[in-house]
Amino acid sequence: MPTLTRNERLDRLPVTSRHRKLLWGSGVGWALDAMDVGLVSFIIAALAVQWQLEPTQASWIASAGFVGMAIGASLGGLLADRIGRRQVFALTLLVYGLATGAAALSTGLAMLIALRLVIGLGLGAELPVASTFISEFAPRKIRGRMVVQLEAFWAVGWVLAAVIGTFVVAGSDNGWRWGLALGAVPALYALVIRWKMPESVRFLESRNRTDEAEAVVRSFEEAADPGELARIDAERHASASVATTTTADEEAHSIFSRPFIGRTAALWIVWFGVSLSYYGVFTWIPSLLVADGFTLVRSFSFTLIITLAQLPGYAAAAWLIEAWGRRATLVSFLAGSAGAAMLYGFANAPWQIIAAGCLLSFFNLGAWGALYAIGPELYPTSIRATGTGAAASFGRLASIIAPLIVPLLMAGAGPIALFSIFATAFAVAAAAAFFLPEQRGKVIN
Repeated sequence: MPTLTRNERLDRLPVTSRHRKLLWGSGVGWALDAMDVGLVSFIIAALAVQWQLEPTQASWIASAGFVGMAIGASLGGLLADRIGRRQVFALTLLVYGLATGAAALSTGLAMLIALRLVIGLGLGAELPVASTFISEFAPRKIRGRMVVQLEAFWAVGWVLAAVIGTFVVAGSDNGWRWGLALGAVPALYALVIRWKMPESVRFLESRNRTDEAEAVVRSFEEAADPGELARIDAERHASASVATTTTADEEAHSIFSRPFIGRTAALWIVWFGVSLSYYGVFTWIPSLLVADGFTLVRSFSFTLIITLAQLPGYAAAAWLIEAWGRRATLVSFLAGSAGAAMLYGFANAPWQIIAAGCLLSFFNLGAWGALYAIGPELYPTSIRATGTGAAASFGRLASIIAPLIVPLLMAGAGPIALFSIFATAFAVAAAAAFFLPEQRGKVIN
């Protein structure tokens, strides 16, 4: 049997305490990110009443953050492929944590919008880097599941945002300031990320830092149960083979080169469609409920219930992504999202709004989990973070547009037309997902 490479040694490991610490360490940062994004929807609804904002003004509070996210996603991916995943992860948490705390002191709309732009820079850069980071450490047999589990922390963050929105933001005139102040927590957490988490072995090897890479791999091997590791190695010797299929040519230097152009185009379309619908719907749900005559507290309570449905959506996607495969799971959840969006457009009674909203949360966030699992598997180490970051950046263009078009379409065409557009975007994304290669069980270079 040939000697295993470091990446093959990582791939054949069982899940260890080191993997769990890595998942939780990245996941807490992910949840804090989601909390920040989720809080915006509640703050917009509160400030629209307190500052008597026009719908267009309120839209720019959300869209400014997404402009920053579009820039941050692209820059974050590029930086992660050059200076390392861990450093960029910590830096992005620090940037958006401090900026969110500063936003709590905003004296007017212009200051709040400017700080939301800075917050978006940090947030947009962190998300694709974190999924790349986990994907490069996860054992091959459960790689997709671990990335979906990471994405599930997004639901935890949204639930926290809904709780803060319901009980803090809606509690007083200065509730929105206290809500934003809580967003400064990631600035402290960045220090933990920087000093406690290892750097990606694949990145270290790409920079010829082999001693550091060997130390990281050994730390994971030492955390594994010796008996279980011996059993895995015995099975490998018996089969006399390891997986040889890979993501693509390791020598690639661009996400637009011939082996990757097709998957890049398909991935960008999926990102655009999902982002347009997700941010169009969930950024505006509290405000749309208030516009329908519900009180601020009741609309926030409805949103909290709808948000809870994200958790089983992630759980289902985490299981199906290894049982069905990446592509089938993504397509199925996108199709379910399209149907749920249409149901929400026709919903009138409170129970209909909650039921359709819960279905949309379930399918949409399950689709997000599958999408984040697929992205890092499509590219080799040298361009992995760049590829995932570029796709996220393109998707953020849709998230910029979405909050701006919602009030215009609601006023001019009504909810059925608005949610028909979102359903169509989901359907187009589902069609594009058919052109993504199936990477379940394959080695990533």
